[in-house]
Amino acid sequence: MVKQYSAINEELEALARLLAAFPNGAGIDAIQARYGQPIGLRTLQRRLATLQQQGIITISGQSRSTMYHFGQPASERYVNETPASYTVLALSTEGRNIQRLILRPAGNRQPVSYHPSFLRNYQPNKDAYLTVVERTRLWQLGQTAQRDQPAGTYARQILQRLLIDLSWNSSRLEGNTYSLLDTQRLISQGELATDKSAADAQMILNHKEAIEFIVESAEDVGFNRYTITNLHALLSNNLLPDPGAPGRLRTFAVGIDKSVYTPLAVPQQIEDFFDLMLVKTDAITDPFEQAFFVMVQLPYLQPFDDVNKRVSRLAANITLAQHNLAPLSFVDVPQDLYTQGLLGVYELQRIELLKDVFLWAYERSCLRYGALRQSLGEPDPFRLQYRDDIRMLITLIVTNAESPAETSQQITNFATRLPEADRAKYIEVVETELLGLHVGNIARYRIRPSEFAAWKANWIGK
Repeated sequence: MVKQYSAINEELEALARLLAAFPNGAGIDAIQARYGQPIGLRTLQRRLATLQQQGIITISGQSRSTMYHFGQPASERYVNETPASYTVLALSTEGRNIQRLILRPAGNRQPVSYHPSFLRNYQPNKDAYLTVVERTRLWQLGQTAQRDQPAGTYARQILQRLLIDLSWNSSRLEGNTYSLLDTQRLISQGELATDKSAADAQMILNHKEAIEFIVESAEDVGFNRYTITNLHALLSNNLLPDPGAPGRLRTFAVGIDKSVYTPLAVPQQIEDFFDLMLVKTDAITDPFEQAFFVMVQLPYLQPFDDVNKRVSRLAANITLAQHNLAPLSFVDVPQDLYTQGLLGVYELQRIELLKDVFLWAYERSCLRYGALRQSLGEPDPFRLQYRDDIRMLITLIVTNAESPAETSQQITNFATRLPEADRAKYIEVVETELLGLHVGNIARYRIRPSEFAAWKANWIGK
């Protein structure tokens, strides 16, 4: 499960990452010149031959015309299209096996407790949950023009959109009933949805404050007790029965809903393994490995009374913000597959199903924020299928200068005309398009600047 790698493998990873920057491939001379440190020609040829044998790169041409190409992109391995509707997550063989095991009735699954060796045996920068090719691909997807700027520069530039996307998607994975437009109005205008619970509103507002904490303090936060406990305090504010619980490690036993896994119950053990988890996370040098490691190990430990999964999802973005990489906002992530991935960790100490979700989710997030958009393949088939319906409805909403409340009702009513399986996705797509409207893209909806200005004024005013 955990892939061992040595100094030689680190050289292989560096070469794979280098080749990923050459979309049309590179010759041996160009690779040697760009490698960044002295490497003999024969050593370089052996390393490239190893990468080819591992399926990470392909080779074309002969003799001095030989070209080396980074291999199959993750988008082709992890994303399939279904005939019925839209892009869905396709699981690896290991992921499907885990899914089969954890979907058995609880009575047929062996009760398990916390396995200390799952954390203890992991050696940062010697072990890795993500393979060389997976990390290389994630670097290729997530790099931004602010790569060399101070920590948090890119996240600050997209903060308003990130607040809405990450708050909504992370809350949605917890069963929150706010829509994307409800979330936008709550975050941007403080407007509560009258038909939703106060707990749902509190959850989203807590996410907003936690995201702002990560972004505004990007140069200071890290994988330490101060950051993670305060992140929990922000995310759990006014949501736990005990007002002293936010930011405090758990002191009693808990169970996991719909699982046969029982976390640690002894407070001193929870403290010890929490500290060990933070030390190991902080020692990891690759930001994507670091992000995924905390998404695995923090929920597995369950160090807090509740809200552990939310903490892990936002903590994964700490390192991405610090490295000015595209954020992980969990766009389109299916709630059931995310939960099943965690159950695989809880009950089997297997990470492959959750990794399938992580890799796919990051690619979708990069698509949202425009990071390397051209490398992400074909258009979304769902948007292609319903392009006329989407265009017509958005044009109608804007030209009529509908208020946010009128817009929500209009979208819901229109969605009832579609097959039931496509309605939720259709609502999300239309709401996303509306939130992304600006004077530079309204022509595709045949909207005049004056109509857009009137709609925007009414939208903000409401």
